[in-house]
Amino acid sequence: MQRRLLTGLLAGAVGLMATTAMAADKVTLQLKWVTQAQFAGYYVAADKGFYKDENLEVEIKPGGPDIAPPQVIAGGGADVIIDWMPSALASREKGVPLVNIAQPFKSSGMMLTCRKDTGIKSPADFKDKTLGVWFFGNEYPFLSWMSQLKIPTDGSAGGVTVLKQGFNVDPLLQKQADCVSTMTYNEYWQVIDAGIPESELVVFKYQDQGVATLEDGLYVLEDNLKDPAFVDKMARFVRASMKGWKYAEANPDEAAEIVLDNDATGAQTEKHQKRMMGEIAKLTAGSNGALDPADYERTVNTLLKGGSSPVITKKPENAWTHLITDKALK
Repeated sequence: MQRRLLTGLLAGAVGLMATTAMAADKVTLQLKWVTQAQFAGYYVAADKGFYKDENLEVEIKPGGPDIAPPQVIAGGGADVIIDWMPSALASREKGVPLVNIAQPFKSSGMMLTCRKDTGIKSPADFKDKTLGVWFFGNEYPFLSWMSQLKIPTDGSAGGVTVLKQGFNVDPLLQKQADCVSTMTYNEYWQVIDAGIPESELVVFKYQDQGVATLEDGLYVLEDNLKDPAFVDKMARFVRASMKGWKYAEANPDEAAEIVLDNDATGAQTEKHQKRMMGEIAKLTAGSNGALDPADYERTVNTLLKGGSSPVITKKPENAWTHLITDKALK
């Protein structure tokens, strides 16, 4: 009887140890915006079991207009966040020690979209015009660009009037602004769908203007990188996420469907998400997840050229690392 009881206890202990060993490591990811194809790689990685294969249980938290990812991670609400580098570096300078651990987006999708009937043909024609600009950290590339063009943004003669743009294109449709901020994969198509044909628009891509800054990178808090267990967990997370991104690039329609399945709001449409995924694939193309130091330097130099009010006041130190991607990609 005692031997049977002991055997049972040992079996239970072994089972408990096995369960403990198999327990998935939890990761909380905070998105920069709402559930959409902009984040398809992460939803695909979850759907296809890529995270599970790395023994990870990943919670993907959608963002929104009132959610600032740097504040979320600073408050302990996420292990890793998605943010644009201008916002992340500005946050770092203000005391939130964010570090870029991976850069799935190689190219910028940011643009200014203008009505052709405003007479705007080149950036020099922005003077004395009203331009719609997103804030909450998204204004930094724009302000830097205007500074390089030596165009004041205070509404004075020869300058531009900055209209604080909501996350829609209404100011352009209602002619409250001559140009508005758009992304290649989202708001630009809202303009088209609203009935303004491409032939009546003039588009200025930040990438083409030489002022592109890195978008949609993965950031963690610097102190966490001192923990080998955290580093290992993030390496597995990045490896699975990049697998998700490459799958999404190769299977854009399926990726869009996976995003739609994860949209709890039901606000997204199949047409819009499939079109968005096609554009997003152009931005992630060429990236294996590792940050290109040249892209980083271009971003920093762009942000420092902010005239009297630069986005960052000095070159950041230790703001990015290859520690995670080196482990993830080997």
